[in-house]
Amino acid sequence: MLRQTPRFLLGRASAAATRWIRPFSTDLPSETGGDSKFIDSWKKTIPNIDPPKTPSAYMKPRPPTPSTIPSKLTVNLVLPYDSVLSAKEVDMVIVPASTGQMGVLPGHVATIAELKPGIFSVHEGNDVTKYFLSGGFAFVHANSVADIIAIEAIPVDRIDPNLVQKGLSEFQQKLSSASTDVEKAEAQIGVDVHSALNAALTG
Repeated sequence: MLRQTPRFLLGRASAAATRWIRPFSTDLPSETGGDSKFIDSWKKTIPNIDPPKTPSAYMKPRPPTPSTIPSKLTVNLVLPYDSVLSAKEVDMVIVPASTGQMGVLPGHVATIAELKPGIFSVHEGNDVTKYFLSGGFAFVHANSVADIIAIEAIPVDRIDPNLVQKGLSEFQQKLSSASTDVEKAEAQIGVDVHSALNAALTG
């Protein structure tokens, strides 16, 4: 009897895990039902007042995942104050993920990646446009759309090497003279960003 216990518990755990597996967002239907359950419940509870709109009411339906891999990757590069690239079709992008440089081609598996300071390169045929990103996130969808959300982005050819070296020296001095954890953290961020800027210019 006791010999069968581990097998029994393992089977129960596997069944429970299977039952609670949530689908990826790319497995969901491309068009939602418009919060129909919420609206029905609202009308039953408060029939005299129109239900409020939820965020999904203001969102466009997600494009369906194509049955074949498209020839181009659609890229959006968005900052808090600007849209640098909007639905731009390219051959490939390379993002500075926290785990290393990550290339994204059409048909890439759905992925969310944290970005570290580094180079974001956009490849269109033989042309390559490079941006320096200070950090952010990359959302790669199964329908060959990549959303790059960054704090700051600047074309590499607009970066002044002299200012980068000056900033790096200043933050290194601040780091060596910092007396509190907050000062050390702020100085270390400055060193990391300027070191990445310097590597982008010399690499």
